[in-house]
Amino acid sequence: MAGTASMTWLGHAAIQLTLPDERVILIDPWLRDNPSCPEALEDPPRCDLLALTHGHMDHTGDVARLIEKHDPKVIATVELCALLGMSSPKGRFAPMNIGGTQDVDGVNFSLTRAFHSSSIDSENGPLYAGMPCGIVVDFDELGPFYHAGDTDVFSDMELIAELFAPEIAALPIGDHFTMGPVGASIAAELLQPATIVPIHYGTFPVLHGTPEAFRDALPEELKTRLIVPNVGESVSWTENGLSAP
Repeated sequence: MAGTASMTWLGHAAIQLTLPDERVILIDPWLRDNPSCPEALEDPPRCDLLALTHGHMDHTGDVARLIEKHDPKVIATVELCALLGMSSPKGRFAPMNIGGTQDVDGVNFSLTRAFHSSSIDSENGPLYAGMPCGIVVDFDELGPFYHAGDTDVFSDMELIAELFAPEIAALPIGDHFTMGPVGASIAAELLQPATIVPIHYGTFPVLHGTPEAFRDALPEELKTRLIVPNVGESVSWTENGLSAP
């Protein structure tokens, strides 16, 4: 019997998606050194698929450890997969690029553009890790889930809405390294998802954007679509978006 799909925010930009068949997708897993991730959530008991928006440590910090423990398939840009493969040569990588969609074990992953940067640290300084991305996850009857990655707002988000019709949009609101609440509110207007989830805020003092400021910036017709889960709180994922916790 099919189970219930869910989304769990693990702090910062880390998202766990649990499919009805209980498989787990982790997006941008930075857990052990993430000050907003509770200790109880630092070691996920399962990870079947792992998707990455870009190469910064606060999005890839636990990739090698999760590959070693769970052997997930890793979905990311060609360059990022190649760099991560140098430290995890036994990893199962499914490289792709912006504009492409691939079916990985029955789950469709699409990479969209994002306005940011991407690199992996090395002894000789940062190494280019391909273009930063957003990710759309689409599975059967569930509403498409869009993780915007680290990005500023950009007008082509309207094209993302046209191409993928995401029912859920996880948008960074912290400011400084990404768009802040006002920019994210414009992104939500362009995307028009059924559910809006704020991420990438509050981890450090410099990420000063807040859900309250985000809600205030949203137009009236979108305010009721905003869901602000607590870290570690699972929210039901349906064909119509997320159910309010």
